[in-house]
Amino acid sequence: MSTRVQTAQRITMPKEEPLPFWKVNVPREHWPAECPDFLKNISEKDQRIIGTPDAEYTLLTWPEVRELVSIDRVDKFHRKPSELRRYRAFTYRLVKEYGSIMNFIVNERLQWGSMQPKGKPFEFNEDIKILLNDWPYGIDPDIVHLVVWTKFELEDDEETGLCTAESRKEIDDYVQKIFATKVKELVWFKNWKSLKSVHAVEHFHVMLYKPDRDFLKEITNGDVPMTERFE
Repeated sequence: MSTRVQTAQRITMPKEEPLPFWKVNVPREHWPAECPDFLKNISEKDQRIIGTPDAEYTLLTWPEVRELVSIDRVDKFHRKPSELRRYRAFTYRLVKEYGSIMNFIVNERLQWGSMQPKGKPFEFNEDIKILLNDWPYGIDPDIVHLVVWTKFELEDDEETGLCTAESRKEIDDYVQKIFATKVKELVWFKNWKSLKSVHAVEHFHVMLYKPDRDFLKEITNGDVPMTERFE
């Protein structure tokens, strides 16, 4: 009885080149021929994030969010890769249409005719507006990210770029008064100066865990974030 021996040949497959970052998370049929203008000259950090498949991105949990805020590492908050791509497209369009992000925020989102505060910090509601964050970070969907915009300045320490003890107390007192009575779990933070995307209008961030939707609608006046409106 004869035995037939077959020798398997090793086939070397051509190595697949990695996709350029500007094609990642884009359906093949919509791949641009070259890098879109809104993604040119962005930082290496943003290129790295946008070049990460959404499937490989892990959303931050509520305990992780609380930890980052408690150790003042808000620089670790990033947007989901596909959302960061959309954010870049959005801000690129804004600058063309409105001249700057600040003009859009003041005139369209805040609709403030004057930036002159009526009184001292947190004295008058007219000097404050609470909106949903237009482009929230990659966080658990149960976490709602709000931005509190103010006409008045909240003093920062010149050396550290962080809140002074006085401004931190002013913000915390306001957060406790407005949010803590309605939401069990929350955190707030004010971005370092180096991390702010909008420098000219004072603001700080509040994150609420599983807040009541009616309460949200009330304090934001039914606001809808730009991420839900932008195509």
